[in-house]
Amino acid sequence: MRICGKPMVRWCCVVVSVLMLLPSPVSTQQYVGASGRLSVVIVADPYSDTRTGPELVEGPGLLLAGGIRRLLEDMDCEVVRVTTVQMPSQLEREYGEWNRASLTNRTLGKTIYESDKGEHFFIGLLSGSKSLVGMLAGLQHLGPDREPLQDGRGRDILGLPRLGESKPLKVGLVWISQRGDFNTPNTSMEGDMGGMNVAVAAGLSNTTLRQQAGLDPPISTKHIVMAGVQNTNPYEESNIDNSFIERVSIEEMRKPSGLVDAQMERLSNLTDVIYVHVDLSILSASEMPDLPASPYEGISSHGLAAFLEKLFAFPKATAMGIAGLPNDADEVSLRAAYKLIEGAIGGVQNR
Repeated sequence: MRICGKPMVRWCCVVVSVLMLLPSPVSTQQYVGASGRLSVVIVADPYSDTRTGPELVEGPGLLLAGGIRRLLEDMDCEVVRVTTVQMPSQLEREYGEWNRASLTNRTLGKTIYESDKGEHFFIGLLSGSKSLVGMLAGLQHLGPDREPLQDGRGRDILGLPRLGESKPLKVGLVWISQRGDFNTPNTSMEGDMGGMNVAVAAGLSNTTLRQQAGLDPPISTKHIVMAGVQNTNPYEESNIDNSFIERVSIEEMRKPSGLVDAQMERLSNLTDVIYVHVDLSILSASEMPDLPASPYEGISSHGLAAFLEKLFAFPKATAMGIAGLPNDADEVSLRAAYKLIEGAIGGVQNR
């Protein structure tokens, strides 16, 4: 039969040669646009959830104005969009700090999920841990077919996520902070929502606020890794111990071991996308001199940047958030925050 003869062999060689000459489609590469550069979206959220201070904080604006676009462009990135979260005009009359924080989280999430999965790398410049739920909500609904449902009048439907192929994505969280933020109203000693946001994201409390922000269903504690957490109260520590949360110590962050890779591989196997949230209070006091003094160990920006580079080498790490830059931050603090962004981008580019 001729099918196995020389004419067929020659024909196969020609086909293979032609295919090898065809260019690889750039669009299949993660986060790379038509320009061939890493496509980045920056989202700044200045809204806080404080009951005792100003609703708007300056940290995200300082990071925006300090040269972040030039930093990213020098690293061969294309900043395709910069958005600052604003309370929609029709909601400006809403009252209550927690309620308003939840509504701005909804707006924050929308700026993310209007993009598609794998289209952009996201950087959040955040007021604090309040923005965690908004970032997670945006990543959970990445892609226009996953947007939270609305009724015929355009009102959000709470507590009814999409099903089938449009169901919400599973989001993993690497929480890098001195604080656990895993309190509930029953365990919080300060009554501060800032100490509850990881627990809220995991569905332990404040269900209506979480759903209003668009995070529905909550993330699983199996999908959370806490890194560097040292500042917890006894009840909060009990909550963490009785969950499925995994932990990485500050020592393991300084000299990343196989444990870090193992945790990222575990999250990668369990989830669709991974969000890395960095609270700047974890940095050494010399680099964040305007933050309140802490009795707990910190880490240098160089050490944390190396840790982040390792995390973002994993393809499912889709977004990072930088939270907690003080209002009166100096150049030292700004450089430290930018060093962390450099580490994350380096990890993405080294995949």
